[in-house]
Amino acid sequence: MASLNQRVPSYLKAIAPYQPGKPIADIARAYGFQEDQVVKLASNENPLGMSPKGREAMLEAAADLGRYPDGNGFALKQALSKKFGLDPATITLGNGSNDILELVAHAFLAPGKESLMSDHSFAVYALASQAVGATIVSVPAKPDDLGHDLQGFKQRITEKTSVVWIANPNNPTGSFISAAELEAFIAELPATVLVVLDEAYTEYLSEQDSYPAFEWARRYPNLLVSRSFSKAYGLAGLRVGYGVASAEVTDLLNRVRQPFNVNSLALAAASASLFDDEFLTRSAALNRQGMEQIQKGIQALGVGWLESWGNFLLIDLRAVQPDQPQAGQKVYEALLSKGVITRPVANYGLAGFLRVSIGTFDENQSFLKAMPFALEMLRGSTDSGSSLAPASSTASVSSKTAAVRA
Repeated sequence: MASLNQRVPSYLKAIAPYQPGKPIADIARAYGFQEDQVVKLASNENPLGMSPKGREAMLEAAADLGRYPDGNGFALKQALSKKFGLDPATITLGNGSNDILELVAHAFLAPGKESLMSDHSFAVYALASQAVGATIVSVPAKPDDLGHDLQGFKQRITEKTSVVWIANPNNPTGSFISAAELEAFIAELPATVLVVLDEAYTEYLSEQDSYPAFEWARRYPNLLVSRSFSKAYGLAGLRVGYGVASAEVTDLLNRVRQPFNVNSLALAAASASLFDDEFLTRSAALNRQGMEQIQKGIQALGVGWLESWGNFLLIDLRAVQPDQPQAGQKVYEALLSKGVITRPVANYGLAGFLRVSIGTFDENQSFLKAMPFALEMLRGSTDSGSSLAPASSTASVSSKTAAVRA
């Protein structure tokens, strides 16, 4: 008998849904903890919570929730214009920066078009591309830092290439592309190829590493810069992000954008958070301190990692138990039993790694205190079950990287 499922395109059926980090409540129930006993270092959230200025604005906006939000986001666009010197006509608002990425896919991709990205880059690039039937072209990552190989990107560009996705810093690897290398790549691309520069973690960059992405967006009509309020600004639960591009690209995105796609609370909180410089400075400082704390702690345990420019660290577990192809998953499960939530990344082709977000001092200490137990569980594991990713996916990282970071 025929069914509706038979009418669904095969590329939609093939999608593996995005898997978010485990909620604290789920782990508390499963392992018998109180929720305040569970530490979540899984989703790259700001451990300080949200900006006080943003919270105040959000609570004020809550008095008028019987009304629809401003569908054009006038106040937030004005705030972004004031903060960064942007033309409001070049700003697209999204329900999180994920929304911006999906708008790009709907506007610029379709069956027969190619979507170019790096191995081990943010999962939503592939999901959004696959949802519209585009062909995904994945470029092998650089072996030293698992980052984007821009020379490799150039070699894979064809007449069918419509969108190139670049995350800087990259999630989940934490790798970073210098300003000179990045702009040179953008400048050489055909004008018919849209470059999406995903800067969800840009607020964590040092002044030395920062670069004028919005100036580039004015200079290159085929560049879109995507940013998020979920990370450094601490608004992950409100879901708000934005894209900056030429007025022509912005107009196309607004044609496929849902009406009222950003809620009133998010609009108010984001507008106020933009100018809470003290909170942003404090968040970046806490991240630097926590990064050093975790690096020193795992170094003392003889474990390596990849250098990170974000608010997370990708820990290399392969040398701990070479015979265990699911090292990341094993350590993740052991940490859960101690009330610490991290992120296995086998779905990124990195089954021998574990991603840990940077938390407060006490949260980081909870993770480090639980790690010896988790590593002992890994060393005692003899399960030789196959990895979720091909073995070659993780074997590409050079031994030099692990040695330097060990």
